[in-house]
Amino acid sequence: MDTLILHNDQIVPLKEVHLSPGQVGLLMGWGIFTTLRIYRGVPFAFERHWVRMARDAQRLEIPMSYQQDAVARAVVELARANQRPEGMARVSFVKNRGGLWAQAEDLPPTDLLIFTRELVAWPAAHRLQVQPMGIFSAGRYAGAKMLSWVPHAAVLEGAHAEGFDDALLLNEKGQLAECTSANVFLVRGGKVLTPPLSSGCLAGITREILFEVAPRAGIELREQELTPDDLSSADEVFISSTTREVAAVGTISPDWDYPAPGKVALTLENAFKEYIAAYLERAQGRLS
Repeated sequence: MDTLILHNDQIVPLKEVHLSPGQVGLLMGWGIFTTLRIYRGVPFAFERHWVRMARDAQRLEIPMSYQQDAVARAVVELARANQRPEGMARVSFVKNRGGLWAQAEDLPPTDLLIFTRELVAWPAAHRLQVQPMGIFSAGRYAGAKMLSWVPHAAVLEGAHAEGFDDALLLNEKGQLAECTSANVFLVRGGKVLTPPLSSGCLAGITREILFEVAPRAGIELREQELTPDDLSSADEVFISSTTREVAAVGTISPDWDYPAPGKVALTLENAFKEYIAAYLERAQGRLS
């Protein structure tokens, strides 16, 4: 990550930031986060990320003492300080109080941490590995983007160790849910299918935008419960995330190969890029 970070209201060198073991969120992963793309110094779709963070904060009983515009401007200022006009940012809210081991009376209820870094280099065609029992869709916090991310991070690390770019997670019902940090889409007969939020998948911001731009691009996109059997009848597969935008899938282990990128994925990729361009035109002056 870049050498400067934002801790609460100050931009400081990473090495000078002090966090305490008494901050309950630090040791227990009690917090929320989101990852943003930065284009031309602008945090893309920040207001959508904020809505999701606020929703997850309410679910996890995390006080949100910051205002949306202030945090958006903090991302802009940190990106500028790190000379990072193109890249990514991680915004985290860490709960400080609660539980048996908290010792944070002199700290605010929640710490705000913002990091920036360069973009990850993703492959032109992703290779995925199917991971059974990767999501528990019936859990109280299913679909929440919280700091307790070890189940996803450990699966991703294991997939990388076996030569894959990501894992395709199945829920406890054996249904397709998501990748470790991306939503998944199947193309069949020109129509695009993606697991519903009830599968336990994250309500991804890029996923949300694709539902808006797909009809304008002449593509039907709908939610549908899917199983590994549906992979054999798919004409294309692609994934979406903040950092990958719309990304083609070429292989899903052990049995499936697809054209990468496919025609529908390319159409949606172009529609998404047009959305980005229009967003930046609207936001450039407001956040600069």
